[in-house]
Amino acid sequence: MIIEKVDHDIWKIKADSNSYLITGDTPFVIDTGDRMHRDRMNHLTKILPAEKVKTVIFTHLHYDHIGNFDLFPNAKFFASANEIQDLKKNPSGTILNERMIELFNVKLETISDFDGWRIIPCPGHTRGSISIWHPERKILFSGDTLFKRGGIGRVDLPTSQPQHMDATLKRISGLDHKILCPGHEY
Repeated sequence: MIIEKVDHDIWKIKADSNSYLITGDTPFVIDTGDRMHRDRMNHLTKILPAEKVKTVIFTHLHYDHIGNFDLFPNAKFFASANEIQDLKKNPSGTILNERMIELFNVKLETISDFDGWRIIPCPGHTRGSISIWHPERKILFSGDTLFKRGGIGRVDLPTSQPQHMDATLKRISGLDHKILCPGHEY
């Protein structure tokens, strides 16, 4: 199944990495999948027309999480300040795909807490990785930091910070969540 309902207003789209559509009062998307699976991301329009999405949040800027950014013509794009800095300093090491570096021509804004959602810095997989947590709803979007089967994101990539992964895992394991929405199905 390409689209899966996670909660009453949250949909997961499997496009190599997972993308999430939150359809509440102000619809937003978390990560946009791998461009190789663009056809899968197009299924999102069965839930909500892409032009109604005003916000796209990237948990980090690897190619498999940003690949379909251009499906959202009316969106503003957000990432952590560290991720944006790393992109400016080292596009190849941040995106990990030369073709996506050429295509990814968006203005990125620094993400901060919003509408009950908290942004949790998660250095490890990348220096600027984030998780997105809603304490009242007990939902955690963990990007490539933590996966459902207990796996964790790689820490051997150009912008990884392996020395911070243990502290990050302790921090997010302490967050009260009932629903975990990881970046992959590993």
